[in-house]
Amino acid sequence: MAQTNHPSKYVVREYLERRSQEVKPPPTPEEIRRQLGWGLMMFDQKMNGGRS
Repeated sequence: MAQTNHPSKYVVREYLERRSQEVKPPPTPEEIRRQLGWGLMMFDQKMNGGRS
């Protein structure tokens, strides 16, 4: 089972505050995860379905 690193609620609140002031369209979920440092360990394995 992969471990998930969640950002703190304070980091998320700061991100949402900055994001709400921008005029651009929202970023992709992957970009949001990258900006918040919310990554999954072994993410590549899941995406590849465990195939080599």
